[in-house]
Amino acid sequence: MYDKELARQGQNKIEWASNKMPVLESISERWKKDKPLSGVRVAACLHVTAKTANLLITLKAGGAEVALCGSNPLSTQDDVVAALNDIYGVATHAKRGEDTESFFQRIKDVLEIKPHVTVDDGADLINVVQSEKKDLIDNIVGGTEETTTGVTRLKAMAKDGVLPFPVIAVNDAMTKHMFDNRYGTGQSTLDGIMRATNYLFAGSSFVVVGYGWCGRGVAKDADGLGARVTVVEVDPVRALEASLDGFRVTTMEEAAKDADFVVTTTGNKNVIDKHHLENMKDGAIISNAGHFNVEINIEALEEMSTETKEARPEVMEYNTKDGRKIYVIGEGRLVNLAAGEGHPADVMDMSFANQALSVEYLAKGEDKLEKKVYPVPEHLDGEIAALKLERMGMKLEKLTKEQETYLNSWDVGTS
Repeated sequence: MYDKELARQGQNKIEWASNKMPVLESISERWKKDKPLSGVRVAACLHVTAKTANLLITLKAGGAEVALCGSNPLSTQDDVVAALNDIYGVATHAKRGEDTESFFQRIKDVLEIKPHVTVDDGADLINVVQSEKKDLIDNIVGGTEETTTGVTRLKAMAKDGVLPFPVIAVNDAMTKHMFDNRYGTGQSTLDGIMRATNYLFAGSSFVVVGYGWCGRGVAKDADGLGARVTVVEVDPVRALEASLDGFRVTTMEEAAKDADFVVTTTGNKNVIDKHHLENMKDGAIISNAGHFNVEINIEALEEMSTETKEARPEVMEYNTKDGRKIYVIGEGRLVNLAAGEGHPADVMDMSFANQALSVEYLAKGEDKLEKKVYPVPEHLDGEIAALKLERMGMKLEKLTKEQETYLNSWDVGTS
């Protein structure tokens, strides 16, 4: 049993988030009547936040037996864990700040329910099934994956012929990555940095490493707050886009020299490496908005330093041998969750609606799926967008019959 006050605090958070999650509410209302997930066991490895809680509550409303563990040691909100376990009856295995051994043990604990469907954020759940729990594979009809990093891992598994079951790439849905990754990551990343530092962005030199959907969002919002934004990118098309969006584009080695803030958004390893750290000026603040804590070479920074101390909550100060101070937020883990509350509920509404409807699609098993990574079915993506617009009070224009005929013809041109 958890402390009752802690559980009530978590319940308040969950209810507050639900106010801005109308699409998930619509799904929950239907599922309470239809129970499409009756008898289905769902194991989820996600950031344990108030928004995530609403997804798990919705899955339970659909009749599923659900179990949840955290997908990042610093993203768990302990009051939400307490509320899920004690008030909502959702078995949740997570604790903020746990070590790596405990983190992976909780994944194994979740798998004890012998799931039919997995719900992942970073592919750790599927990876544990494939590497340590192969006896569960025959019982699993499929899984879903929410992150760019996770989808990349799963596609690599599929390429090597070791993906254990079909997976739907929720991250690749238009109603996920165009909104969650861009607007959600943009706002929540800057929110996390501001909470951690209480420093001003306006006039600062702000470096964004990677210009995918997450990088676009971070760069746009930093620019909107008056920062001088520089983008580091390896892809020439994305680099050109960043340039035409008005940002300076250069190498990490050059960008490091005058950076006040650096945010990594690549999903790749050591994009801030030792030689970049050696180039950084005194007082540089580094953070990561990618899923795993591999983008910043923390080990190299430790070797370069004579002393480390916690300068502020979630901010570690490294005093280098040459007399500089470099700051890292949240141990190089997801800054928006390590130092903040994650994405706004408004965008997670669509992301988790994709998760929910994809779980329903897999559970119904109407299509024969191979062991591959699949996109979210197009009709579900459209359904989510339409529901969101409706709940926002927006209206769609409709094509006339003449317009439909014109768009489906080939013999009408210039007259």
